[in-house]
Amino acid sequence: MAATKSKTKTLTKWDEDVAETDLTMDVLNSMEQGILVWSDGGVCRMHNQRILSMLELSPEAIYPGITRTEFLEAAAARGELDKEAVETAQARFARRAPFSFDRKMPSGRTVTTNARPLRGGGFVVTFSDVSETRRNADDLAKAKAKAEAAELKALKTLAAEQAWRNEARLLSDLDEWLQCCKSLSELFEILGSFMTKLLPETEGELYIYSNSRDVLDGACAWSGSQMHDHILPDSCWALRRGRHYHYNAQEVSFSCDHVKEQSGVQDVENYLCIPIIAHGDTVGLMHVRFSSETSANMNESARRFALQCGEHISLAIANVRLRDELHDQSTRDPLTGLYNRRFFLEALRNELSMAERRKQKVGILSFDADKFKAFNDNHGHDAGDMVLRAIGEKLNELFCNGQIPCRFGGEEFTVLLPGTDLEQAKVAGEALRAAVEEVKIRYGSGLLPRVTISVGVSSYPEHGILPQDLLNAADGALYAAKDAGRNCVRVASNSHEE
Repeated sequence: MAATKSKTKTLTKWDEDVAETDLTMDVLNSMEQGILVWSDGGVCRMHNQRILSMLELSPEAIYPGITRTEFLEAAAARGELDKEAVETAQARFARRAPFSFDRKMPSGRTVTTNARPLRGGGFVVTFSDVSETRRNADDLAKAKAKAEAAELKALKTLAAEQAWRNEARLLSDLDEWLQCCKSLSELFEILGSFMTKLLPETEGELYIYSNSRDVLDGACAWSGSQMHDHILPDSCWALRRGRHYHYNAQEVSFSCDHVKEQSGVQDVENYLCIPIIAHGDTVGLMHVRFSSETSANMNESARRFALQCGEHISLAIANVRLRDELHDQSTRDPLTGLYNRRFFLEALRNELSMAERRKQKVGILSFDADKFKAFNDNHGHDAGDMVLRAIGEKLNELFCNGQIPCRFGGEEFTVLLPGTDLEQAKVAGEALRAAVEEVKIRYGSGLLPRVTISVGVSSYPEHGILPQDLLNAADGALYAAKDAGRNCVRVASNSHEE
């Protein structure tokens, strides 16, 4: 009876173990993950049913008792793992270190394997389908990369827009200053200062053709560049080729002679020569050297901006020249090149106004060619024009320091002498008379008869304070010189006080 009782207890314990095992398998089979338990010796002790669908296996491919080596080699044969991955997994199992890795299934799914050592020996391995998670992560990474690229593009576009606006503002400022220039010399002075702000990473010079067009004269320089006094037109590839020329030592390029000969410039690697064109005519050259420390992108941007600057400078020079030409046409006599009556009267009024404020003297010379009508009758108007041109050349030669010589009309001339008293004006008139008397005028195959002039002198304020008073006084002195036998100088006798 006691034996029967003991047997009943044993059967009850066995039933409990079986029940516990069934419960464990029920729990494992209810998991979303595939689960595999390895013994300490690398033999499968148990696995759930989920592992079959997770690893796309048939029931005979995994079973309790299969070794870990057989399981891993079968996975490698199916292409889920490579040889290196198998060896790495075995080494980590041997070290009893937790690890994880991904395996690519034949269907394209991604299954991650996580192995964790058990306290009593062996390993529990879980298999999770992370295909969607990986896709989402990839999509997120791609979206992030796309967003970053879009942001970078937007920043670059914004930077380019800002740079363009800054360049446009600088060019607008340059145009405003250049449009206010009264002369080319003033324009060159402004450019020399402005270019250091327009192209701060550069040095350069501006050259303008001389009147003879055989050389280009140095007009201005910036950033401490050493400017030539003159360069020859054929010393620059840009002028010879008729378009801008970019020299880059890293490419097939040939240096201009004017750069080779420039003092203080050694081993120039990057420069730009830009022809300055006004109204279709090449009037000069802008030479720009770029810093070797500047990046290639900045050099490219600076070259583009330098070309824009060249266009604006060309337009400004063209405008100043056109304004000068129009001004000359309205203020100068076309035959002699001297100022005309209109300009002279305006200058005289301005000079008298300043002389009154500054308590200064002003001298007036009035003269004409002696017996000019008879000269025209005897030798012709062409010869008479040559005489007038010769007198004009002599006037420009003698009075070039602020004095204003003028052809008043016909053979009549006047000279405004600012800051000159009566005695000094008389000396200037005598020097003029003697100089004209020495002039030799060739006409055809011979020389024309000697030309003489009679000069009348007046002075502010001795002979008046109004322009007409001074001119009348000088004309009266001129007639007195005629009455005295011509070819002489006379001073106005009637004073303003009288």
